[in-house]
Amino acid sequence: MDNEINISYITLGGYVELNKYRYLYFAIMFSAYILIICSNSIIVYVIWTNKNLHEPMYVFIAALLFNCVLYSTTVYSKLLIDFLSEKQIISYSACHFQFFIFYCIGGSEFMLLAVMAFDRYVSICKPLRYPTIMRNTTMNIFLALAWILPAWPMAVQAILSAQVKICNLRLKGIFCNNVIYSAHCVRSRSNAIFGVVALIIIIILPMLFTIFTYARLFIMSYRSCRTFRKKVAETCIPHLLVLISYFCLMAYDVIIARLESDFPQTVRFIMSLQILLYHPLFNPFIYGIKMKEIFKHLKRLFSSNKI
Repeated sequence: MDNEINISYITLGGYVELNKYRYLYFAIMFSAYILIICSNSIIVYVIWTNKNLHEPMYVFIAALLFNCVLYSTTVYSKLLIDFLSEKQIISYSACHFQFFIFYCIGGSEFMLLAVMAFDRYVSICKPLRYPTIMRNTTMNIFLALAWILPAWPMAVQAILSAQVKICNLRLKGIFCNNVIYSAHCVRSRSNAIFGVVALIIIIILPMLFTIFTYARLFIMSYRSCRTFRKKVAETCIPHLLVLISYFCLMAYDVIIARLESDFPQTVRFIMSLQILLYHPLFNPFIYGIKMKEIFKHLKRLFSSNKI
């Protein structure tokens, strides 16, 4: 029989009193979920339906926002069920599935940001060669790699973790991420080593590539004319803001789970909110407002609906 794990929900003052405020929490989180789905899906729809947005940069943005929808559905579906249940439990296999989806999406987002950095570099520095380099075939290959490459190491990681004997059936968290390792009786050395390798491959290397690429672009823009600097800033700053947001989340995840740091309850609460709410809403806000072409089509969409 599959083991069941109890989940403790963290809040500012301690643990959430679900029995007392379950319907209030459900209403708040359900509203947040609907807002996340709508805000991300609208921009994906705008990119999908406007042919002039069928360029690699906008397609990669659509893929990034689709990841937010998939991620939120994976986390919120179980969370909403828990708010209406007497006991907050999850099977060990379902917990590993949530673990797998969470880190697959996280890895693919770093991969997509690295691909977007390469796309911007070619577009700005080699505009004449851009159509031949970033063809539809190249774009599709990058998209496939962004989703496939993180999947295999995380699948192995989830399988290795599922084979370890568990002693603790109570997790202090809001969903199954690295906190699942606290259920293990003994930390597996092979699992830990493979986890570090996976972290380097799907997060560290893409992030370093992204930072290096944008650093080169900013150095070049500093030495160029004002128009060139403006173009670099308009296209690169939104991606950098998203990268910083992802990095903060992943750094927190590694520090608190891998190093088992005793974080204050307030910090846990703020970071949990960022993972659940701020992060999925940050992407549509940044790309919907900061990207002029997307913002223009969004204004046109809502103005036509008013009429």
